[in-house]
Amino acid sequence: MTEGQKERVNKMEDMKAEEKKERGTSLFHCRMAQQKDPEEDMKIVLQRLIVAAPLPHDLGDGTEIGARYEKFKFQLSKKYVCENMTGLLLIYPSCLLHVIESSREVLLSVLEDCSSLDAPKVVSMTHNLQSRLFQQWSYKVLNADHGPGNARDLLEEEESTETLVCTVLSALHKLADQLETSKKALPGPVLDENPELIVPQKVLQKLLAQEDLHTPERHLQMYCSPLHISMDFGQVIRSRVLTSV
Repeated sequence: MTEGQKERVNKMEDMKAEEKKERGTSLFHCRMAQQKDPEEDMKIVLQRLIVAAPLPHDLGDGTEIGARYEKFKFQLSKKYVCENMTGLLLIYPSCLLHVIESSREVLLSVLEDCSSLDAPKVVSMTHNLQSRLFQQWSYKVLNADHGPGNARDLLEEEESTETLVCTVLSALHKLADQLETSKKALPGPVLDENPELIVPQKVLQKLLAQEDLHTPERHLQMYCSPLHISMDFGQVIRSRVLTSV
């Protein structure tokens, strides 16, 4: 075999070895992809939005608005397939309280939809949650007799927005704890058995009268406001500050 033939053989062997190496690397990546947790890419940054709104007196029994939000939730589930929405919609004779737990995109869609309500207010928006209060979304229509009997005394003592919001959050967390203890999936039966866990309607009415609570439009405007960078101090300052309770 001449030197030229040996050189060509060596080159061919080198090419085959390189091709084999590439195939091995590709197979390795394929195996790693197969072992990857399929839910890892579907994890979302969980957020919670709580909205309150007054209702017209001629609403009826409230089931119409419950069915309307049930349909809206179904539409969101088709649009955001991997972003499960959970929460609770409480429909009182004079107002509603809506708790939504999902991704940023779902919550923004809910805020935009709030324009269909009359004078809604954002009670709270919390980011980067570790767990959900509710494992499903559901609604419950309440009558005037539902709720704790000492709501009037509660209101006389709790006048500030911060205290009223804390009252709402405390009741929701107690309800979530009771759901976990009773092993029930939906909060409706739990609220029937434990009416003291219902957020009093008078508390929500007082909250809706507070001027320092943002409307959904104002909240969206502030949430989407641009960042202003100060080159002198090397600080990033949001032009409008959002507060999360």
